[in-house]
Amino acid sequence: MSTDEQPQRPADTPRSLAEALRSRDDASLGALLHARPDLLTPVPNDLTQLATRAATRASVVRALERLARFAQQVAEALAVAPEPATYEELHALVAGDEGSEGGDATVDAALGRALAVLREQALVWGADDRLRLVRTARELLAPAPQYPSPTGLGPTVAEATAGMSPNRIQDIVAAAGLPSTHDAVSAVRSLTELFTDRTRMSALLDEAPAESVEVLSRLVWGPPYGQVTADPARHLRWLLDRGLLLPTSPGTVVLPREAALHLRAGRAHRVLEPAPPAIEVLREHRPQAVDAAAASQAYMALDTVEELLKDWDEGGPTVLRAGGLSVRDLKRTAVALDLPEPVAAFWVELAYAAGLVASDGEADERYAATPAYDDWQELPAAERWSVLATAWLTATRTAGLIGGRDGKDRTLSALGPHLDRSSAPEIRHRVLTLLTTLPDGASPTPESILARLRWERPPRGSVGGGTAPHSTPGGPGTGAGTAPMELRARIAQWTLNESELLGITGRGALSAHGRALLGSESGSGEETSGAAANPGTSQTGTHATQTGTPTSQTGTHAAHAFPTPRAPHPSPSELAAQGARAARLLAPLLPEPLDHVLLQADLTAVAPGPLERPLAETLSVLADVESKGGATVYRFTPGSVRRALDAGKSASDLHAFLAAHSRTPVPQPLAYLIDDVARKHGHLRIGAASAYVRCDDEALLNEILADKRSQGLRLRRLAPTVLAAQADPGALLEGLRGMGFAPAAESAEGDVLITRAHAHRSPPRTAPEPVHDGPPLADTTLIGAAVRAIRAGDLASTMPRKATPEKGDALPRTTAAETLATMQAAVLTGEAVWIGYVNAEGAASQRVIAPIRVEGGFVTAYDHTADEVKTYPLHRVTGVAELADD
Repeated sequence: MSTDEQPQRPADTPRSLAEALRSRDDASLGALLHARPDLLTPVPNDLTQLATRAATRASVVRALERLARFAQQVAEALAVAPEPATYEELHALVAGDEGSEGGDATVDAALGRALAVLREQALVWGADDRLRLVRTARELLAPAPQYPSPTGLGPTVAEATAGMSPNRIQDIVAAAGLPSTHDAVSAVRSLTELFTDRTRMSALLDEAPAESVEVLSRLVWGPPYGQVTADPARHLRWLLDRGLLLPTSPGTVVLPREAALHLRAGRAHRVLEPAPPAIEVLREHRPQAVDAAAASQAYMALDTVEELLKDWDEGGPTVLRAGGLSVRDLKRTAVALDLPEPVAAFWVELAYAAGLVASDGEADERYAATPAYDDWQELPAAERWSVLATAWLTATRTAGLIGGRDGKDRTLSALGPHLDRSSAPEIRHRVLTLLTTLPDGASPTPESILARLRWERPPRGSVGGGTAPHSTPGGPGTGAGTAPMELRARIAQWTLNESELLGITGRGALSAHGRALLGSESGSGEETSGAAANPGTSQTGTHATQTGTPTSQTGTHAAHAFPTPRAPHPSPSELAAQGARAARLLAPLLPEPLDHVLLQADLTAVAPGPLERPLAETLSVLADVESKGGATVYRFTPGSVRRALDAGKSASDLHAFLAAHSRTPVPQPLAYLIDDVARKHGHLRIGAASAYVRCDDEALLNEILADKRSQGLRLRRLAPTVLAAQADPGALLEGLRGMGFAPAAESAEGDVLITRAHAHRSPPRTAPEPVHDGPPLADTTLIGAAVRAIRAGDLASTMPRKATPEKGDALPRTTAAETLATMQAAVLTGEAVWIGYVNAEGAASQRVIAPIRVEGGFVTAYDHTADEVKTYPLHRVTGVAELADD
């Protein structure tokens, strides 16, 4: 259908986007504000302002970039269609000639859903016989002289010949076998009709040389521009003479849009993607095996975080001047945890996101556990895991970036700045949500997850403004090379890995407690099937009657096939409830803490599972951890036993402790070791002189002085039982212990000093807040209030008013006496009036109020704009007018 043959607009067809918005109900306006939260900041005064803001370039670009692939393709097709376009014209561009004739149920249903999404987001408005893309979107997506559209199509014949001389246009018409016309406009129309007529165009191309057809085949799918010389070859001259290539600048030609569409069989896109890629199953496991594997990994996650913060208990690594952890300290932490550096960095960042670690803020700034860590340790194991899992799910900090470079080529360090990515929580939530669509126990292929995410949110840069490389008619164009993997795909891959480390997934499949964390039930594949395999929902009804509000049935499928820009995330209270439910499901799967160990004759103790906290803490002082796994092996050494004695334990205390917590008898070698170390412990006493050694056994002091290894301590005898040293007490203790003695430190009063590890804590710190680069997602309450305010403001701005001879429909500026008299009259009659009002900040606004009483320089009235009773100072009312009778 040509532009001259467009149907007449019905009386109720909206003439602008603002009118289209006025025809919506509150639910549809709320859906728009939820899908495009940038429109809420600040809340628009009325629907006209909302429509204006929705058509700004920044907002439209953001909305287009967040569309699913097929919705983008529909918008791109609409940008190259006549304006306004009918649904049939749009369908022909999307499905092509074959699809328009035979009909494709999948494409038909997907087109209805995509059009509903575009309408919902105020990117498309108008009835099905007059569809319009908002002007800014059309400018972004339509071809321009500098670049083609994302479809690869160029300008129309009329656009390409806009600067061409009338004689040249008549020559093209004559060469194409068309009758000459009396003016250039009719000549261009005649040439356009030729290119859009499938039969006549096919006959013209049948006459073309084979080389000319080859040139067209190289330009047809874009870019449509090519380079020619001043004296083109015969096959190029044939195309230029008939207008199949039109000059745009010296040496540059373009394939007109109408000719390209004929060569494409009417399709705007080479590859149509109406349905999202299916999530492919890699392996299937028993759900019980998945839950057990995930629970085992969840326990390991708790153990790793505890070990990390225990390593930093007496004061962690220093904070870099620019913030963050140095590479050397990260390597040291990775060695202490026996993990690769990227994995260690993940646990460090997770502890920080959960508020368990922070800088202490002192002059020599170091990282340390927060007081919240002590509270966290007191929680049951499942609840501790829930704290970590919910913190990871909502954090914007992205551990996978550590070790990379920022925009200024600086290394990104753990716990440092510039690690926040606002899209990370959304991507994590979406990846895990896709796992819920699979049957219980099924693990997906990572490639299918990434393909689905790319379909739902195509890579940035595919919307408007991209300059495509020109191709030469004699050869194909040169591509720009393969871009690196986009950040969105990298975060998705990190999500799969990190969820496995956390125990949200097991063996690649989502666990039962992982589903509970997301607020989901058992998987059934409904989302995938609903989007791709159930096209017959409303094949004709979807597009036949919509003018602004999609039907509920279509909206459901649109949510499946074309997700809104931001998937609805749970509120903090909802997330806490989901975390608590996940903890309840995980708790029975975690091993119960044990109150015993198994002592062995080789001076080791085996803990066959997790130990109760008091037992684990005491045993970690008395013995050294030798290996971890399903069971932890502790080894008793003279140094570890001396450490326990230094902590204030006696030999009898240690014997009683082992006897009480061992399921096996205490081996003799271990009892002998404890007694032997205890017998020697404390015979030598070291205090501060700078340092001295005191012992009742003179022979032992003589032995120390005679030992060559003591020369570095620079000892001298002050009395038969006292030696003085020029080293400090700590160095003297270490030196004598290195010589095989068992000294003990003493106080100035002569009492043995008990040495315990000092738990260093930072001041109270809250967990870091997520960082967003755009407006935050508004909740339902805020959106509802905004819709009511916009409706009331629109009512005030569009309310008919009585015109005055001087001002017409403009608000008159009334005197204080006139304002007071009009207000008092309105109180008596109960009628509403229209006022101009300036608030305390100097912002002027229009309001429709129904005065209730006037006294003391104030008017109390029901404000239709705010939808509540308010009181206004009369001196801030700039003018008042009565409303029109109708």
